[in-house]
Amino acid sequence: MTRLTIPVTAGQLHGCVAIGNFDGVHLGHAVMLAALRELAAEQGTQAVAVTFDPHPIAVLRPEFTPPILTTIQDRIELLRAAGADSVIVLPVTKSLLEMTAEQFFHAVVLDSFQAKGVVEGPNFRFGRERKGDTAMLQGFCERASVPCRIVSPVETNGQLISSSHIRELICSRSLHKAAQLLGHPYRMTGIVRRGAGRGAGLGFPTANLAEVATLLPAHGVYAGRTTRDGRCYPVAVSIGPNPTFGEHREKVECHIDGFSGDLYDKIFQVDLLAEIRPLQSFDSIERLVQQIREDVETTRLMQRPRG
Repeated sequence: MTRLTIPVTAGQLHGCVAIGNFDGVHLGHAVMLAALRELAAEQGTQAVAVTFDPHPIAVLRPEFTPPILTTIQDRIELLRAAGADSVIVLPVTKSLLEMTAEQFFHAVVLDSFQAKGVVEGPNFRFGRERKGDTAMLQGFCERASVPCRIVSPVETNGQLISSSHIRELICSRSLHKAAQLLGHPYRMTGIVRRGAGRGAGLGFPTANLAEVATLLPAHGVYAGRTTRDGRCYPVAVSIGPNPTFGEHREKVECHIDGFSGDLYDKIFQVDLLAEIRPLQSFDSIERLVQQIREDVETTRLMQRPRG
């Protein structure tokens, strides 16, 4: 029997498990995690979410790897917030992906995790060439006397909620809708690097975000927020070039309303709530500054609770 070395602690054994990419940890995943908690309670054990790193496609066909919606650290936090008692990051290797569906079930679910129950989504596929499906999984579980539950599809307006659909929304200036399907704001994480300093000269200093690991939204101006030292700040975010100054290089510029401090070379996270407007070129600096004022005010308004 094929054996794997998986970073599983003794405290993570004998739980009920849900295995998947969980990229974005969206509302469909939340339903799955709720079913996992229910089954774990029935079995008197913990709910364990198992996510992959990297995405299996990155190992099989790197050129087709989709941009991620969440970093591993954010994914772990979101899975815990959605109800997982514990999260296991399953390293994806060629040997893992070469396993048949039956080998994967025995080596991972039974041997490595010693699972007492399994919960999966309706489109779960596993094993070499993704030949394992939910019907096969249920058969394996039945023969091993392991309870198995397959959750129903979660749809909105007839559209299955999926990471792929959310990526499409983010790339088509529908970030507010994407955040609704995620069930939380869309987070970008990067490193603050020095820019031209033009924003400070206009009265709106910006943190220039570089090395962003997750999918960049379509070019535009967005309302967001960030937390520094326990305080929440509105953030107006511009993604794309600066047409007013004839710049064509893509940039991510974040104006943190009310914040003053040195962020250079530090990790910075911004949670995007919705798009404010597309990028545009202005015929004067005065008109640009007026528009930035309006963008910042719109961002402030979006932070206020709606009654």
